[in-house]
Amino acid sequence: MVRTLVLTIDRDNDLGVKAGIRGPVIGRKATLTAALRLGIADPEESDTNAILGALHHHDRLVERAEGDDEVEIAILTGDVRVGPRSDRAIASQLDEVIQEFQPDTAVLITDGADDEASLPILTSRVRVDHVEKIIVRQSKGIESTYYYIAKAIEDPRWRARLLVPVALFLIIFGLGLILPNGAVLIGSMPLIIGIWILAKGLGWEHQLERLMIDMRESASGGIWSSLLWTASIVSVLFSILTFYSVFYGTTSELNAYVLEAFIRIDTFELDSVNRNFAVWVIAIDQALTWILVAAFSFVLSLGVLRWKEGSFTGQSMLLIGLGAVIYAISKAVIEVTLAELGGGDYSIDVGNVYETWMFPILAVIFYYLLRTAIESVTAEAEDDGSNRYWGI
Repeated sequence: MVRTLVLTIDRDNDLGVKAGIRGPVIGRKATLTAALRLGIADPEESDTNAILGALHHHDRLVERAEGDDEVEIAILTGDVRVGPRSDRAIASQLDEVIQEFQPDTAVLITDGADDEASLPILTSRVRVDHVEKIIVRQSKGIESTYYYIAKAIEDPRWRARLLVPVALFLIIFGLGLILPNGAVLIGSMPLIIGIWILAKGLGWEHQLERLMIDMRESASGGIWSSLLWTASIVSVLFSILTFYSVFYGTTSELNAYVLEAFIRIDTFELDSVNRNFAVWVIAIDQALTWILVAAFSFVLSLGVLRWKEGSFTGQSMLLIGLGAVIYAISKAVIEVTLAELGGGDYSIDVGNVYETWMFPILAVIFYYLLRTAIESVTAEAEDDGSNRYWGI
């Protein structure tokens, strides 16, 4: 035999104030009478719908009852001064109902999150198997939405998640309106939102959360990791400034950028056909070094933290090697692309190809040797059976 108690809670005691009914109300007949009296006293009261929803759930459980199963319904009322006083009243009435009916499980029917705040009182005395919320369709979500927003602002954890994105959005939008040529800042907002939606859709939020935890631990793990982490942030800012300066630079400045960066390009002139694409390539080339410094600093900061914790496995070194390979190949591809865009042809002779692609080839060989060495050391540690990490 299973005894099930269907409960609804009137935390602000509308039932007592408007209908003159004192809790607890136990039994189907008494509950139905309370719902009718409250509905007549205030037809707009949402607690009426919660009580009727509890009666509906009670009747369904009675129809599905098997054997000697018993189902009972009760209403608990609090106090107009919502808070500790109403919670004490609810707890006292719940003890009275439990003493009379002695339920095995309970079901809570509520009209909003305010009444759900009493759920810890219920779970401390009886097992709650189900919570159902009754919301009137005409005003769907109004009470709950207001309550959730108010509580989220008060809670430090949710306050950061709710207010920080809104604040960043307003700051970027305001700077875009104030600063000259601020269209780039305003246009970056849909890009950031799109990246965030893509991350949520692909389930990257857990990896991002882990990354933020590592960053926070790295900042507090020691002076070296903190300095490297700061260097990565500064490098990212410099890369953004470099992008900005290239996009708004003159044609002569762009030509000077290319001729200074690639000595094997004798002449470079932007034309109207490929100018936009060439500007993007030049911007990437100029910011690539800062991006590489930011990535290396960030990876090294995490590596220092892992080494201090005794959990360094060499993955940071592999990431650095991979970054070097990407950087070398990117520089070579950019040089060939700019040579073609600047009006000249890339000469495919042994000397030119050797000078352009020798560094990427050496970077790939270095990464292969580094990866082989790390995998070898890791395999030896696993064969040893000690399950210990190896350090620098």
